[in-house]
Amino acid sequence: MVLRWKTNFNWRLFLLFLTPLSLLIFIFLSSTTNPFSLLPQSPQPKPRPSLPRLPRTPNLETLRWKRRKAELDRSRVAICLVGGARRFELTGPSILENILRVYKNSDLFLHSPFDGGAYKFSILKDAPRIAAVRIFVPEYVPENESQARVLTASGSPNGIQGLLQYFNLVEGCLTMIRDHQTHHNFTYDWVVRTRVDGYWSAPLSPHNFIPGKYLVPPGSQYGGLNDRLGIGDLRTTTAALSRLSLIPSLDAAGYRTLNSESAFKAQLVTQGVDYHTNQIPFCILSDRTYAFPPSRFGVPVASLGSPGPLSGAKCRPCKAVCVGPCVGDVMESLEKGWSWTEWGNGILELCDASHAWEKGWERIFDGVGGRRYAAVRKRVGGMGLRECVRDWEVMRKRAVWWDAPSSTEICKKGLPGG
Repeated sequence: MVLRWKTNFNWRLFLLFLTPLSLLIFIFLSSTTNPFSLLPQSPQPKPRPSLPRLPRTPNLETLRWKRRKAELDRSRVAICLVGGARRFELTGPSILENILRVYKNSDLFLHSPFDGGAYKFSILKDAPRIAAVRIFVPEYVPENESQARVLTASGSPNGIQGLLQYFNLVEGCLTMIRDHQTHHNFTYDWVVRTRVDGYWSAPLSPHNFIPGKYLVPPGSQYGGLNDRLGIGDLRTTTAALSRLSLIPSLDAAGYRTLNSESAFKAQLVTQGVDYHTNQIPFCILSDRTYAFPPSRFGVPVASLGSPGPLSGAKCRPCKAVCVGPCVGDVMESLEKGWSWTEWGNGILELCDASHAWEKGWERIFDGVGGRRYAAVRKRVGGMGLRECVRDWEVMRKRAVWWDAPSSTEICKKGLPGG
């Protein structure tokens, strides 16, 4: 007996659908393009630009920088600015951005002579913390026999008196720091001393704070050590900034005919202070003229737009006239222990500083400094008496200690028509 399955399956209907289905599969497999290209396509979104792949772990140098910076932020740091205002409308914003705002918990000390440019210091009203401001009328510093034996008038525009005025200016800032410590019953861990005519092209790195050593820039040694910047703890700083009071010690040690830089080195040596050099991203903005090309003991003047770091070399905003191999030819002809500065790897470009700043220097400066620095330059250049006095009053109220002429007197002395 043969059993037959009963079914209602319609074979004819199945064969009717099988033929077109086979054709569709054949086309699908044999297509040389996207197999779905025969189907209606929805619009595809535009591809997004690929982002750089970030490293999974921070760079070791970055970690060290952050760790050292965090240590300094927990320390007590004094920032000492000294010198005449001169072109402070150009240098001030860079000091604010690259020193004072980098170390926001530091205290600012300003020690400067009262002259026609002092009104420009109102830029510092935006400093994070202002500990003390002293703007004084310069007085003659009596010269004695010890100073006459130790120091030389050679190379100083105002002779030995010029050196004594400068030494008094620097040591005066140390006095301000000591008084502030005594009044508030604490001691600073670090002191940074720099000049107000320094233009900073990058932030001051925390790696320049070296325990037990006093840091100075290389180059511009003039037979001693570059004294345009110094960083150290209170002990090393005291030895470095005691420019006047240590002259008798230098005299007793037999030092003779020293200029500022060689006297500075002698101070550190006689006081047993170890010093260290490191390249620093700043230069001294100067209006002085110098022969070009410089001779063996001449002074090279860097273009403000040099890639840097310039470590306190003289500079100005200019169209560089000497770049690349020309720089090597000039710098190799200079006495390395005198006005020489680092120049390798294309970090230095030179100006012809044998004449006054060139026409259009403002545009050159603005191109280097950028919009914010340009805005400050223009604002200070067009400042009126009322705005000047207002800014000075803001600064005076923010300072812990103040010793300066009245805001009106400062502004009237410097502003046109004041």
